[in-house]
This record gives sequence, structure tokens and C-alpha cells, in this order.
Amino acid sequence: MNLNYPLILGSKSPRRKEILTKAGFEFSTEAKDTEESYPLDMPHTEVAAFLAEKKGQAFAEDEKYTDKIILTADTTVLIDNELLEKPQDEEEAFSMLSKLSGRAHQVVSGFCVLLNGKFEKYSDETLVYFNPIEEEMIWDYIRNHKPFDKAGAYGIQEGIGLTHIEKLEGSYFTVMGLPIHKVYQALAAYSKG
Repeated sequence: MNLNYPLILGSKSPRRKEILTKAGFEFSTEAKDTEESYPLDMPHTEVAAFLAEKKGQAFAEDEKYTDKIILTADTTVLIDNELLEKPQDEEEAFSMLSKLSGRAHQVVSGFCVLLNGKFEKYSDETLVYFNPIEEEMIWDYIRNHKPFDKAGAYGIQEGIGLTHIEKLEGSYFTVMGLPIHKVYQALAAYSKG
């Protein structure tokens, strides 16, 4: 897709970069550190889009991003209406993966498109079904893959994500961190046709 403005992916995530590249977009990557807090009374399904917009606001404050499309994103994992964020250590990662074992959970990926001070935010949700995971397998995954940069302590494209997810209701790429089908539709508004 040929866009009318340069595209910047505002993320350090190698997974989001890979998805956007495979979808055929030309872009550069820049990330700004953003404090990832949200109102405690916010519905958990809205947190990902809220944080994606917050990440976009970090770019809006800088004039050098005028006439550039900024794409930011965030992913959250929910089970029993509990938000599973990025684990702080091995014990927290083990606790999260134990909760997900043999159960279904929601993954919500939100993204924000920013151009010249105008924000548009979107989100997409996928239901993920995990087969039961043995304790030894969980510890092995944590030690080998160190999933401390991933909401819910796992990546769908590696380790137990590959071997223990039984089925999805929704988009694989939403679980990976970027609902590319919705991103494509959103960016089409800025294409040369």
C-alpha cells in the first residue's frame, strides 16, 4: 500500500515490526518510553486502546512528527476479568501461565493512528483456548524464552504458545500484538489508491 505520508511504527516490538513488514508496508521504527498506567475504573477491554493512544500522545508533542503517520499499539490479556500484564519475575510468570493452563482467555490488541494531532484508536479481541500445561513445561518455557516483555507471560509464536494453544476465536495477529486486518483498513484512508 502506498501511503500519502511516511509511516512510523512507534514500538520496540519485533513482532509488530514483523507483522507490518509481512503486510507490505514501508515504515521506520521509533519508540518513546511511555508510562503504562490507566484509570483503575476503566473497563479492562478498553485498556489496550487507551495505552496505544497514550503511546501516540508521546509523538504528538514533537513537531518533527508533523505530516507523518504514527502507529502505536498495546496488547492486554484477560482471564476472569483480571488483567494479566507483563510479568515482573519468574514467579509471576508462572502464576499467570498456571491461570491460563487448560482455560480460555481474551487477548485484546489496541492500536492508535496519529496524523497531525488527530488520533483514531481501535481494538480487536481474540479468544484463546489453552490445553493444560504441565508445571515442568511452564518452568522450562519461562527459563528458555524469558517472556517478561509479553502480557500474560507468553508469545503465541514460540514455545507453549506453539504447542499448547488448542484454538483461537479471532485473529492470530491480534494475539501476536497487532490486528493487521484492522490496521490495513485504518491506513487505507491515507493511501494513494
